[in-house]
Amino acid sequence: MHLHTLHELDRTDGTVQLRQAHQHEPSSYASSSSLSASSTSDLVLVPRPSPNDPNDPLRWPAWKKHVAFASVCAFTFLTNYAIGGLAPAFYPLSLEFDKTMSETSTLLLWPILVLGVFNFVWVPVANYTGKRPAFVFASALLCASYIWGAQATTFDSLLWSNIVGALAGSSTEALGASTVNDLYFLHERGAMMGWYMNSITGGNTIGPLVCGFLVASVGWRWHKWIAVILTALNFVAVVLFVPETRYMRDAEQNVGLAEAVREDGREQGVQEKTTTPATAATSSSSSSSLVQVPKKTWLQEMHPWSGITPGASLWRMFVRPFPLFVYPCVVYAFLGYAVSLVVTVAVNILNSFVLQAPPYSWSASVNGLINIPGLIGNLLGGFAGGSLVDFFCDWRLRRFNGVFEPESRLYLLALPAIITGAGCVLFGYGVQQTLHWTSLFFGYGMVSFALTAVPTITMAYVSDCLLPVNSDALMLVNGSKNVVAFGFLYGIVPWVTEVGYVDCFGAQAGIFVAIIAIGAVLLIRYGAAIRHRQAQWRIIL
Repeated sequence: MHLHTLHELDRTDGTVQLRQAHQHEPSSYASSSSLSASSTSDLVLVPRPSPNDPNDPLRWPAWKKHVAFASVCAFTFLTNYAIGGLAPAFYPLSLEFDKTMSETSTLLLWPILVLGVFNFVWVPVANYTGKRPAFVFASALLCASYIWGAQATTFDSLLWSNIVGALAGSSTEALGASTVNDLYFLHERGAMMGWYMNSITGGNTIGPLVCGFLVASVGWRWHKWIAVILTALNFVAVVLFVPETRYMRDAEQNVGLAEAVREDGREQGVQEKTTTPATAATSSSSSSSLVQVPKKTWLQEMHPWSGITPGASLWRMFVRPFPLFVYPCVVYAFLGYAVSLVVTVAVNILNSFVLQAPPYSWSASVNGLINIPGLIGNLLGGFAGGSLVDFFCDWRLRRFNGVFEPESRLYLLALPAIITGAGCVLFGYGVQQTLHWTSLFFGYGMVSFALTAVPTITMAYVSDCLLPVNSDALMLVNGSKNVVAFGFLYGIVPWVTEVGYVDCFGAQAGIFVAIIAIGAVLLIRYGAAIRHRQAQWRIIL
């Protein structure tokens, strides 16, 4: 069995010349920093699009990329909308089916585990057969599971419908994130990953908000029926507007060199080759000398079968991801995502039992309003981890002569470390001391900030470091974080019952801040050296 190094698949090792710097002769008194600031630069497209294949997803028109990506995001949103959105109904469901608080919480806990575990099935299958067949089948299965849930007459039936729905929806956890890398360039990656994370978390905030009003007016089953209607519409969108995004890109195309192609697919011309200490200049043939690949028709793109990956072995696809656990970026990303998920879902599970019971005694519809600050926190976190990080990285590019280092993304993890750490303490103290409801709302909003900010930053960081194997790496991140989160959350009710809200959420705040802050500091300081060294490890199947 022949093993590869990451460097053989991507010669940049993650460090790329993202802007073409046009150096000016410095005056005798000019400092190096003023030289960098005064240099002008042009954006380089990384990865480099194929110069002769219009079917390369990077060369698709912008509208086509956005429609396909929006359909995948809607799929992700609806998975969490119907399953996680049921949280405001937990209290009445516990009364209807005569279940304890711990037993009712399994309606969310077991799906969380399944959402993670089945990443280890969907990603290898999609790498082997293509993403389109996986998305088409899974979106149909998701719709069927919601019909089942809407008609469930026993607690076990409702639970299993959620589990099957999570099985289907897990297809978008890692594959949706890797679709960002299929469709968009490095400089767009943060913002688009932010939109993707907001589609995940939006389901868990908008879903409960809607469900709260439905429970109070027409019952929890209508929450499921609305999900059925929306999921059926999304299935049609996936079938019609999500072509295959898998594309075989060679090592040369992972560098933004030589021939560039504008985002609308038309050739921009030949740019000057770039040479940096970490990126070797490579030559490429002129597009005029290459045989042009015929553009696929719409009917060809909509074929439900994408074909087997050439030279691929299905068993190797299942085994290939696990050695990637030796990469520190993967371990850090999954731990950061896991603790962000834990602190947010802990509030999601517990808030209905707090606010719908004495002394607050709120109705389910009013209880659902707590998801408004949760949604605001998610949106702000998605912006901070996405567009704001892109702006920050571009600012650093202009200071460092256009050279992009993936570790640039990690500086802004200081924001969720401070905001979410404080939010955990505020929510726990607010519940235990029965403070005004606004303290709980602010606490939840601050906690929710991390659920989009942290994974948006860390998954983009993983993609930057491990682009040729990003779908496998993101599978490990998404699958592992759900397993870890399930372990924590399975014991959240007994934990808070035994030690109280202050100690429980105080401990969660300490764990969260320690993982996010210490990991970020270490990777900012040593990440580049580790990354260039690990690129020589011969561990990739």
